[in-house]
Amino acid sequence: MNAAPGRFPKQARTAACQGEGTPVSDGIPMQPALIWPVRVYWEDTDAGGIVFYANYLKFFERARTEWLRSLGVGQQALREQTGGIFVVSQTDVRYHRPARLDDQLLVTVSLVETGRASLTIRQQVLLPTEPQDTVLCDGTIRVGWVDASTLKPARFPSTLLDLLR
Repeated sequence: MNAAPGRFPKQARTAACQGEGTPVSDGIPMQPALIWPVRVYWEDTDAGGIVFYANYLKFFERARTEWLRSLGVGQQALREQTGGIFVVSQTDVRYHRPARLDDQLLVTVSLVETGRASLTIRQQVLLPTEPQDTVLCDGTIRVGWVDASTLKPARFPSTLLDLLR
């Protein structure tokens, strides 16, 4: 991927939307596992019509949930069947450019690393532009797996790991 900083090649977005696999180079996903569209509403913005910084984390969360759904994993059913839940344990987010009221954005999800009890996920919020999409925000999110009743760390169920890998 020879994109300029802050840009996302449109062909990679198109390939990901068509359900192609996620190539990996040196452990870094080349294409996202999922791209989720999000529209910016008044509730997402500050008084100036700019997306409030914390709302990017909400966009990330929605995209991760939809990624799991695309794999056939419903979080409520998963909790009922396994007694476990996902929890965010760490975020590292960088803001590059603002999103504005009424922008149609794309939120990506790329699984970077899978452990026995945690996942590392890279995410981006993109503004579709020609010839390449503009990266507005990117982040790395670490998600752990815990027992829902005790909130103590636990290993992922093997069936879930198989789906994620």
